[in-house]
Amino acid sequence: MALAYSPRMSTPTPPRQTPLSLSPEITLRNRVVIPPMASGTADLSGFVTPETVKHYARLGKASAGLLIAEYSFVHLSGKSEALQLGVNLDEQVPGLKKIAAAIHHSGAVAGLQLTHAGGKTERCFSGGVLHSPSGIRVPVKDRTLEIPTAMSTSDIYDWKAWFIAAADRAVKSDFDVVELHAAHGYGLNQWLSPLTNKRTDEFGGSLKKNARLLLDIVKEIRSQHPPLLLSVRLPGQDFMDGGLTISASIFLAQELQTAGVHVINVSSGIGGWRRPGARLGEGYLIEEAAVIQRHTAVPVIGVGGIETGAFIDELVRANRVSLAAVGRAILKDPETWGKEQLHGGACSGLRASERPSISTATDGRSILP
Repeated sequence: MALAYSPRMSTPTPPRQTPLSLSPEITLRNRVVIPPMASGTADLSGFVTPETVKHYARLGKASAGLLIAEYSFVHLSGKSEALQLGVNLDEQVPGLKKIAAAIHHSGAVAGLQLTHAGGKTERCFSGGVLHSPSGIRVPVKDRTLEIPTAMSTSDIYDWKAWFIAAADRAVKSDFDVVELHAAHGYGLNQWLSPLTNKRTDEFGGSLKKNARLLLDIVKEIRSQHPPLLLSVRLPGQDFMDGGLTISASIFLAQELQTAGVHVINVSSGIGGWRRPGARLGEGYLIEEAAVIQRHTAVPVIGVGGIETGAFIDELVRANRVSLAAVGRAILKDPETWGKEQLHGGACSGLRASERPSISTATDGRSILP
């Protein structure tokens, strides 16, 4: 890629600092994304508290280009923890506006992630309801969840309506980007994955049918809110036998691009968000993101233990991904990270042997198609 030059310096602008246009109206000032991270600062009904606003003002000090606020439940039946942020009620909009304002004040583009937990929750959080595509227990590495109830066609259309209504609230709350959470084993991931979707109707039985609910939601939101930017957090693979493969995720990414999605945020799937055991160093999910970036025309966000500006420069310079998500490293000290890694020299300090593999899956097999 051609590097931009700063008028004040004779050296090239680092790739991580180059802008990226997402639409004619919205340009990210740099290639750094702060991904959704649960803050546990909402009240028991999902409303924003002063601590929530302070949290996002603090994250804004990292000077990222895009800051996506935490996963927010679209309906009580999709809530998965006690102090989770909600976007299920109109009365929550004033508080959500304060989050968007705090993000905008920092200079970042503001995003909000929408989710329904599906069967990956407990009845004490979800009003006694456990929804799922096929009544199959969601595999989780650290616990055994209750077997959920298979959804009726009426339930499916309720989900669609809840996501669309939540997107409308996000627009009214002044967010620029809405992200649909279809990864980490949560509800929409359960619809995509052959591990949890065994239906044989119009919403299951093939990859295209498994994706119907997600695609219908995307198309309806695009229809109702043409200026709104849409991102989907998509699994690169499920990291479980019989689950989504990288080839399946390429297909899904291409379908989402055709449906009008502006950004694809590649993470992990049914197996959850934790680091796959055999992958070391920064960027442990970059391999999948890079493959999807090669097969799509929309910007792809790569993630997975990314900590340094130098590593982001490598990714962007090589066109492996368009954007890099930095979570825990920024959460620890946003202002220092921004000064030292985004705007500073950003030496990675990693030896070649410590850098993540770019060609092997968790079992050692190449995933590159």
